Amino acid sequence: MQEIKTMKHILVPIGNSENAKNTLQYAIDFSEVINAKVFVFRAFKVLSKAGTILNVDEIVGRETANNVKEVVESVNLKGVDVSIISAKGNVIDSINSIDKELGIDLIIVGPRSNSIKEEVFLGNTTGSIIKQTDISVLVVPEGYVFKPIKKVLTAIKSGMIKRKEVLEPLEKILEAFGAKMRLLQIKTPKFLPEDLEFHSELAAITSAYKSSENATLFQGVLEHLNENNPDLICVFRRKRGFFKKLWEQNSIKKSDFESRLPLLILKETE
Repeated sequence: MQEIKTMKHILVPIGNSENAKNTLQYAIDFSEVINAKVFVFRAFKVLSKAGTILNVDEIVGRETANNVKEVVESVNLKGVDVSIISAKGNVIDSINSIDKELGIDLIIVGPRSNSIKEEVFLGNTTGSIIKQTDISVLVVPEGYVFKPIKKVLTAIKSGMIKRKEVLEPLEKILEAFGAKMRLLQIKTPKFLPEDLEFHSELAAITSAYKSSENATLFQGVLEHLNENNPDLICVFRRKRGFFKKLWEQNSIKKSDFESRLPLLILKETE
């Protein structure tokens, strides 16, 4: 296995939810182990009105930055380098601009950035980030308290990977935490013979392998969750993969899916 790329920059988008502080504290605890810099981010929009004299953009931008600063000041920074970013515009465009300027290795976000219906696991903002960016995302459940990652359960349908760079966040986590990764291959009704072929990089970081036949990848994860008792679940975002529903809509109901463990979503392009 080649030398693992350093994870330097972690972006933490926070909204107005009460869980923002918890998400940021997890990101800081995580970054302390990974040795990465944290950028806390919130986007803001301004509806322009004719005849406005004051610089509304500047005022709202300042208020947004102050709100984020309050969240940052409420957590234990543990010596981690934390910077605040507020950007005018929509979340996705802002994230893409930040990535282009700074280079973001991982996004850590809560499942719901704003206060929305309880039956929803992934809100529109988080769902959009997973669907519309090419950066890997770590979704931290609401109220989840950080603990060292020792066991990772990676669920896949296909062992084929088009770009080995996709695995870099997972490789870095395994290295930094000294964790072991168990690979669970779910053979669904649409399983193809070529899905049994494994990328060499994926094989190299696998400590144990098991296959299972299930209707969906999610059902396979549920079936084997207690048996593996992982600290982190890892999946790939593929058009025919775990988050297929996200290609149709941005939010996901708890009845369709809910994770009570941190969920790492690696971005495999189609």
